[in-house]
Amino acid sequence: QVQLVESGGGLVQAGGSLELSCAASGRTFSGSAMGWFRQAPGKEREFVAAIRRSGSGTQYGDPVAGRFTISRDNAKNTVYLQMNSLKPEDTAVYYCAAANKPWASRTAGEYDYWGQGTQVTVSS
Repeated sequence: QVQLVESGGGLVQAGGSLELSCAASGRTFSGSAMGWFRQAPGKEREFVAAIRRSGSGTQYGDPVAGRFTISRDNAKNTVYLQMNSLKPEDTAVYYCAAANKPWASRTAGEYDYWGQGTQVTVSS
């Protein structure tokens, strides 16, 4: 089992920045690929970013590429999502996810564990 707890969400003006954190406990964090997804009201869950268990490879959803950066610190069992140049359409609940394999991409079904989510609201 892996327990995931997100933090860092909040209210920010358009053009601003936020950094989300996801602290993992339980099963070896360094053995898991990690991802971030988001879900806005009335919309399906959307892939945001993913990172290899080693941290050497990343992938981003088209709406956030070039603005968001995923990273991880295996010594701290934590994955981060740095979000810059935020837009009102980035408003959503952001979820951290872990997969029991070295790499997982944009498909939610590839992930085995999920956090409870943290709200990000971007005002115009």
